[in-house]
Amino acid sequence: MPADLAVIGLGHLGLPLAQAAVAAGIPTLGYKTGPEAGSLTAAELRRMLSRGFRTAAGPAELGRVRTAVICAPTPRGADGTLDLSQVEAAARTLAARLRPHTTVILESPVQPGTTEEFLRPLLEEGSGLRAGRDFHLAYSPSRVDPGNRDFTPANTPKVIGGLTPACTESAAAFYNRLTDKVVRARGPREAETVQLLETNFRHVNIALVNEMAVLCNDLGVDLWDVIRCAETKPFGFQAFRPGPGVGGHAVPQDLRGHTGHTLRMVELAQQVNNHMPQYVIQRAATLLNEHGKSARGARVLLLGVTYKPDLADQQGSPAQEIAIRLMELGASVSYHDPHVPSWSVLNRPLPRADSFYEAAADADLTILLQQHRTYDLQGLSVKAQLLLDTRGATPTGAAHRL
Repeated sequence: MPADLAVIGLGHLGLPLAQAAVAAGIPTLGYKTGPEAGSLTAAELRRMLSRGFRTAAGPAELGRVRTAVICAPTPRGADGTLDLSQVEAAARTLAARLRPHTTVILESPVQPGTTEEFLRPLLEEGSGLRAGRDFHLAYSPSRVDPGNRDFTPANTPKVIGGLTPACTESAAAFYNRLTDKVVRARGPREAETVQLLETNFRHVNIALVNEMAVLCNDLGVDLWDVIRCAETKPFGFQAFRPGPGVGGHAVPQDLRGHTGHTLRMVELAQQVNNHMPQYVIQRAATLLNEHGKSARGARVLLLGVTYKPDLADQQGSPAQEIAIRLMELGASVSYHDPHVPSWSVLNRPLPRADSFYEAAADADLTILLQQHRTYDLQGLSVKAQLLLDTRGATPTGAAHRL
């Protein structure tokens, strides 16, 4: 069966799109862009294959689809800017096979202007076609929230910004097959800036509540109770919760190096959030000291090393830095995570506890970094000798909270 859609990039952005497309009955072709491509469970793959999904045998197949969505990863480079190398490779591969009347959509996180100034020339030069005349070109910010059962691609509105009104409508016609609502932006730059605003909104608000966590600890105030009360306000407030750091694939962007303009609040938020792993270490060392123990030689158990509960994804997880800093202090570090069968830090495998109850009882300090659904936190608070809860997930008074 010929595919209607090609999803180029099968990582954390592309796989959910491909799954949504096949669920909507769209014959879908998957094309990997690099080693960062994600993976499917055997059951998920069987289900997708039965519904019309297949991986491309070669790039030539990209020339036989009506819609191509580029979902290549754009990690932050050494200079702090987004690395567009995989987007470029995807664009060049697609351009060589691009046919007239194809709709090309970019979903990768990028700086405003990338679709017009970077992607468009690559596609036009490689194909000999003109965007907006011979093929449609648009940008749509990805709104993937892995593990979220309440908001899926079907009920999450999609923002579309096309190079021309016809480009917008062509992209909207595609997304209307996947979602209940399509929101039309004025153009690609506006759609790209939507992604920028949404990402920075998250990081800035997490930074605010992380600063509040430090303040409230100094004041002897229960921040978790403060948040519980504050979120009853029906307007003007959205609850965010502190944690040991900010993980995930979406990185904050301040446009430095792109426009020469720095978003000062975003820059400050990065500084606050980047400090949180060190703050966890400070709290851990203080707790051990208060109980007559030194960090050097202490047995420390880390619970939950993924960036999000109930997922195996470790992208950006603060657990890595926390483990490194504990090891630098001379602590003996082990971990437990039902989703991570093995874990290495500084190229050294860390011991994995078989039973987190027994490991917590044996450890001088247990640090809860992620509250997976399978964790019995009530039982944990009873078993652990000393427990630092960075997520506010344990019962009130059962542990030392961040």
